[in-house]
Parts: sequence; C-alpha cells; structure tokens
Amino acid sequence: MTLDEKQLSLLDDHEEADNGPVVCLGMTFKNDEERRGYFRNELRKKLPELKKIEGFPIGDDEDIIALSDPPYYTACPNPWINDFIEEWEREKKEKYGRDENEEYHREPFAADVSEGKNDPIYNAHSYHTKVPHKAIMRYILHYTNPGDIVFDGFAGTGMTGVAAQLCGDRKAVESLGYQVQEDGTILDEEGRSFSKLGSRKAILNDLSPAASFIAYNYNTPVDIEAFEKEAKQILDEVEQECGWMYETHHVLDGIPQVDQNGDPIKGRINYTVWSDVFVCPHCTGEIIFWEAAVDQEAGKVRDTFNCPSCGSEHTKRSVERAWVTRFDSAINETIRQVKQVPVLINYSVGNKRFEKQPDAEDLALIEKIEEMEIPYWFPTNRIPEGDKTGEPIRIGITHVHHFYTKRSLWILSAIKHRVKSSQMQLLFNSQLINISKLNRYRPGVSFPYNPLSGTLYIGSQVSEANVLIAYKNKLKRLLTAFKRVDMNTITSVMSSNQRSSTRCDYIFTDPPFGNNLMYSELNFLWESWLKVFTNNQTEAIVNKTQEKGLLEYQRLMEACFREYYRVLKPGRWMTVEFSNSQAAVWNVIQEAIQRAGFIIANVAALDKKQGSFNAVTSTTAVKQDLVISAYKPKEENIEKMKREQNTEESAWTFVRQHLEQLPVFIGHKGEAQIIAERTPRILFDRMVAYHVQNGLPVPISSAEFQAGVAQRFPMRDGMAFLESQVAEYDKKRTLVKEFAQMSLFVTDETSAIEWLRQQLLKKPQTRQDIHPNFMKEIQHIAKHEKLPELDDLLHQNFLKYEGDGPVPDQIASYLRRNYKDLRGLENDDPQLKEKAMNRWYVPDPNKQADLEKLREKALLREFEGYLEELEKSKKKLKQFRTEAIRAGFKKAWSDKDYEKIVKVGERLPESVIQEDDKLLMYYDNAQIRLGL
Repeated sequence: MTLDEKQLSLLDDHEEADNGPVVCLGMTFKNDEERRGYFRNELRKKLPELKKIEGFPIGDDEDIIALSDPPYYTACPNPWINDFIEEWEREKKEKYGRDENEEYHREPFAADVSEGKNDPIYNAHSYHTKVPHKAIMRYILHYTNPGDIVFDGFAGTGMTGVAAQLCGDRKAVESLGYQVQEDGTILDEEGRSFSKLGSRKAILNDLSPAASFIAYNYNTPVDIEAFEKEAKQILDEVEQECGWMYETHHVLDGIPQVDQNGDPIKGRINYTVWSDVFVCPHCTGEIIFWEAAVDQEAGKVRDTFNCPSCGSEHTKRSVERAWVTRFDSAINETIRQVKQVPVLINYSVGNKRFEKQPDAEDLALIEKIEEMEIPYWFPTNRIPEGDKTGEPIRIGITHVHHFYTKRSLWILSAIKHRVKSSQMQLLFNSQLINISKLNRYRPGVSFPYNPLSGTLYIGSQVSEANVLIAYKNKLKRLLTAFKRVDMNTITSVMSSNQRSSTRCDYIFTDPPFGNNLMYSELNFLWESWLKVFTNNQTEAIVNKTQEKGLLEYQRLMEACFREYYRVLKPGRWMTVEFSNSQAAVWNVIQEAIQRAGFIIANVAALDKKQGSFNAVTSTTAVKQDLVISAYKPKEENIEKMKREQNTEESAWTFVRQHLEQLPVFIGHKGEAQIIAERTPRILFDRMVAYHVQNGLPVPISSAEFQAGVAQRFPMRDGMAFLESQVAEYDKKRTLVKEFAQMSLFVTDETSAIEWLRQQLLKKPQTRQDIHPNFMKEIQHIAKHEKLPELDDLLHQNFLKYEGDGPVPDQIASYLRRNYKDLRGLENDDPQLKEKAMNRWYVPDPNKQADLEKLREKALLREFEGYLEELEKSKKKLKQFRTEAIRAGFKKAWSDKDYEKIVKVGERLPESVIQEDDKLLMYYDNAQIRLGL
C-alpha cells in the first residue's frame, strides 16, 4: 500500500484523524485536538526546565506552545523524544525481530545529490538550502532497514524525514530506478538486492524555529480537503475585502478602454515594478533608474546612463540615492528610506496580459492605501545587526514590516488574521520572501519570483507581486506535496551540540558550512510572523557580527559532531553533505568529524556535468559539492587499540577495521576505479589521524607501514584487502579492462605524486613522455609550495627499468597488451627489454617501503633546514615544501615535541595551516597538549 492510498497511516499509535479517537504514547484521547491540548499543557509545565537547554528559542511561552504540536513537534527542545525511541525500538523488535545486537555491515555509498529538484515536495517552500529528498532516500535505503531510526541535527526543512518515510512508498522507491519485488526486497540498477521496502523513523532537529516549523509540516499527515477548503475560504474572504487594491484601468496606446456601456474596463494587477530614484551630482535633478538605465526592448540594464535634466553620463556608483522621510505610525517613529516609485504595471483583463505605466488613478490608489491604517496585527520587530542585514538597514529598511509595500503588508496581515491550522500557517510563510521587496524585477526574465538566494538584497527594481495570486498558485503546489506525506517523524528546536536521549541507526546531515548562509538573519522575516526566533548563540557559522571566526565555528561544529557520535550506534554510518565552500572550511569540518571520534571512509565529489562521483584524493583544493561518509568504530575495536597503544598492533587493528568498512570493488561500464581509501598512502594518513585525534601515540613510520601492509594484507592494483575480500575483488576485476582515472587537481607535492602514480599505473613511460603533461598539470600549484623537480619526484617515489634483469611485471603486462609483436614474449626477452628501457613504473610494496625510508630522511633533512632558517630570522616562511613540514610535524609528534610543532606552525602563513588538513591536525592537537 502506498502513502497516496493510505495517507493517514500515522506514526505508531497516532492512528486517527482529528475527528476520531487517538492513541498517543499509550494514552487515548477523544480526538487529535484533545491530544494536542493535553500535551500543550504538559509542555507548559516542562518549559522552566527546558529553558536551561542551550539553543532554547527566543519568544513568549504561549507563542512557543501555540506553534508546537506536542509530542510530535515542539518549537523548543522536545522532552518526549526518549519515549518515542523506546516505542520505536520495541516496535522494531516485535515487528521485524531486530534489536541493537543485530549483525550490521554496509559499505560507504555515494549518490547523485542533484536529483529531484523539480519535485513538488522540494519546491513547496523556498527555504534557502535543502538536499532533494530523493537523493537522501538512496542513502537511507542503503544504510538502514525498515523501522530504523534516522537522525538529522541540522534538519532544515525536514527533507531527511520526508526521505525516511518515502522509503516505504513503492512508487517513490521505483522512481529512483530501483526494482521492488513482491516481498518488498529492493534491487539496484544492476539487479542486486540491497534493501527492503518500509518506512524508517526520523528525529529532526534544527536551531531555527522557522526551519523546524516547515519540517514539521512537511512530515505531518494532512486532511487535504479540509486544508484546501480553509485556504480557499481565507483567500476568497481577503479578496472580497481587499481586491480593490489590485484594480487598474485598462489602457491601450494611452487610451482608456471602455465597455459597451461606456464604463471603464478594469484589469487585475499581476505585479507592479518599483524603481530606485537617484540624484544627479551635477544638477541635483532626480533620475528614475528605470527610465534612464533600463533598455526595455532588449531586456537589459545599461552600465551607464544619462541624467534626463542635464544630460551628464553616470554609473550607479557616480550618483547618490534619493531619500524620503515619513512618519511610521506602526512604530511611532519618523523614518528615512531610499526613494522608490512605481514605473510599470502588469495586469490582466480576462485571460490576456497587458502592461502600462502607472497613471494618475494608479498613483492615487497607492496614496490612498498609504494613508489608511491596517486593521490587523503585523510584525514590527527591529532587524538585528548582522553580516547580511546591513544591506537593507543601510537603505532604511530597519524593521520587518519595511520589507513590504503597504498594500502587500495589509493583505498579508488580513490573511494571517484568519489563519488557524498549522498547514495554513505553512502556506502563509511559504511566500513571505517572494512577495517582499527582496523580489527583484529583471527585464527579460519571466515573472514571478527572483529574490537573490541567501541574501537580504533589495535591488534597484523591485517587483511587487499580487499577494492573492501568489498564494493561490502556491496552494496548488502545496496540495500536491501534502498528498505524498505520512507521519514517522519527531521534530525539535535546540542546539545540535546538546545532549539528548536519542539513539539512532543512521545520520544524514547537511550542516551549515562556514559563512555560506547566515541562517538566523535570513530566517528573521519568517520568524517575526511566527513570533518565535532563533537563539543564535550556538549557531555554527562564521559571522563577523556574532564575533565567530573559523576557530569558533570549528569548536561549535566539533561539539555538534561529538553529539552525533554519542547518539549513533557503534558500527553505524553518518553521511555529511558538504556544499561549496573554501578549503579551510572543509579542513575544519574534517577535523571536527575526526576529533569527535568518527572515521572518514570515503569522500566523494559530485561531478555535476557528468552526474557522477569520483574519489577525492586531495581535499585541499575542494571546489565541488562533497559527500562525506564516516562511521563510528565498534566498541571492541576502540578498546583494543587503547590496550595496544605504543605497539604496532594498534595500527593494524585500525587498518583491519577500516578495510572491513570500505567497498571491495567499484566499477561501471567496463571500467574499474582505484579505491583511494585502500591505497597504503591514504590508509597511513587515516591511521595517523585516528591516533593523533584520540590522543594515542603514532606507533609506526610511513616506511614501516608500507612494508607492513604488503606483509599482512593481500595487495591488488596497489590496494590492500582483507583475506575475506580479495576473492570477490579478483572475480570482479577479471570483468573489466581499464581503470578510470580519479578526479585529481594538482596543487601540492602529495597530489603531484598521486597524479604521477595514476599515469604510471595506466602506462609505464619514460621521463620524456611524462614531462609535457606534468608541466600542464602543475599550473595551479599554491604560491607557497616549493615543488621538487619532476626528476626528484620520480626518483624518490618510483622505479625506472634500466635493463638490469627481467622486465618488471607491470611494464611487461602493459607492453604485451598494447604491442602485438610483443605478445607471448617472456620478461627477459631482449625485444621486450629494449621496449621497456627507461620506463618509470610504480614499485611493488616492499621496494616502495625502501623508497619511503629514503624519502622520509630527505624530508626530515629539509625540515631541519627550515628550523635553522627560523632561528636566524623572525619572519614567516614564504615558500617551503609542505611534505617536509608534514614529515617534521609527524616526527615531532612521535617525539612528543609539541612545542616544535607550535613554534613552526606559528611561522607558517595562517592560510596554509587552515587549508592543509594534516598540518591543521598536528598544530591544533599540539596546542591542546600544551594547554594553549
């Protein structure tokens, strides 16, 4: 049965509609309204204790209670989460025969996160950012079983909850390209069984009351007929009351049109364009931007324009704004704002659209509305100081109601006055941005809505939409979205770094990333109408106004990930969707995830052009969207590594655990992919990171690790496997001919070595062959990076065949595969040896360990040279070999010489430390050890 067929199949005991008996958390109520009243009273009693929790929202108690629908949703910390978890775990055991001790194993998974943005659910509300629920469904289906609990502490509009419940909708799952068998088994695109049909439970949390309110409504079953009836009734009533505000006379070629009786024909205004007015610095005459700068036929705005009074040429920077001063009775203050005037009216007569310049009657209508008092409540909150709010404040938009024209504000307040249901409140909130002055008019771009996402920018041309039309159009989209929603979620408002009783099976989260979006500032408009505001004290962003830099952001994110780690069951997975940001922010996120105790098993980059994922080997120059897969290690492995500290065995315990979590084979259309996490270099980095972040000594050198990996684990194509995995890899490997190149951006020595490794694995070649391509790849090397010459990189990391002994297998295999006359020849055949001469190739692990020892010695010698240089001068190092700094830091960490790490770190450019994950890890942890 699909959700469309049984829309009101509610969460556990929450079984009936508002007009029938309801059982909730073991208690029976006459109807949903009685249930809501009982739990609201209980919430009122609990508020004094809940207010002690960090992130408790700002608002009056009664407004918080009125916004809530307890116990399913509270506009504050939800005190019933633990009760639901107990019921869900009991249900899972009774219904599916599963408990916390069940066997569980999953490999990391990456899916196309650009999927599903045209879905009605995705478009029902214009929140700043959200991951399409269809993409999240892929992750939930992969990592969980029916009845499992999914947690999202940065839930935003609740797409994780929508995805969790739609995992029980056959049509929704099949729309992803999966097959669903009669017994509910789900097959992937290649016909392999990987999951089961069935909704999952979701716990959603967000610091923002606006976001959590949207999430609650997205994830709550709706009486569609009742909602549609309420919405239409309200909009019809308001139209009868205020429809005159959108009347205009029909004019063609400057001539007013009349009907058969000679009466003026009236049209309905669709939108009105308002334009900035500037003052000419030469003649002080006013310049209406629309008239002077907009080429209406071409649909473009000119860079330069002329003053209509004196003819002088200007740009927007060379003129000043015109200002108006007026008394604002809503706040009982005189205000000063930039001047805007109406310049274009788009209206309809019947089904036909027309445009005209506002005439005297249109201007009189606007003036009439301005002089009248709005008879309903509307918010008049002062806009807080912020990184984004400075833009409207500087043009006189100082209070919430200033974001709207008087006409729009009147109609909004008339609608708000009549709103009773939560779903109607969602409809009301859904258009508050689009019908504000944030809605830019853009010549040549089709109406209706063009706010600049993620900002509070008010353009020089504003489109004032017809509020009633906007809501009628949105109503249609909401009805489509609501029809697909069931109820399996609990929603809360609190900081994600706060301890809760949550125990979950999987985490999907899309946290704020640095200074990408200032959520509390952007949500202020919505929250002003809700009367409950974000407490931004623990908002995890980089924000100058809040005095939060990268360090404060890192600490807040680390606290959130520690809470994630605490609530996630051992051996389970967390997926972090990472939107575009700076490399420094990525390193902070990676550091926070690892410090919390998680182990990163895969970082995948979304190639939006190809719609596919490629492994990321260099995260210091991330420009794409990322999906980070991390797991919480099992308790027995954690304890074992603690017991084995100071011995090599702690390294190998980590590696065994990590290899067990990694995919065995990744291939597509006849091509195999190198699994970067299985390569000795990345395995070593992960092992070191885990030990350093958890305060354990690093038990083994890079060279010893290289040799040890080859001795303890089967190696295939430069990758390490467990004995239990290698047969599966060998079987699948025989079915492909080529290895796909990993996505790589050469920015430093490490990525240069990896690029060379890829080239030589695919084709052993001479220095002359590889040099031209190498020079092209190193064009984007960081300014501070002292990159060794190609010859040095080859000699320190690879081997060259010079005719001594038989041709190495790697070269021989390549030559036989690509040259017909060499097929069947033995490795010591003179013809094969001649063709192989002077070709560089990737050494086998044992020889790689010898090279690593020599390379490490050279790097440490270079590091000592930097120390001598720093002793002689107090200046920062301008150019250096980052690999040498990393090697020196690792050695100093092993020697517990934390002062050396901090001393050198302080002399490196701050941007280098912040943008290099390994340097940042050593430097931060060394400071912690020294108590800095």
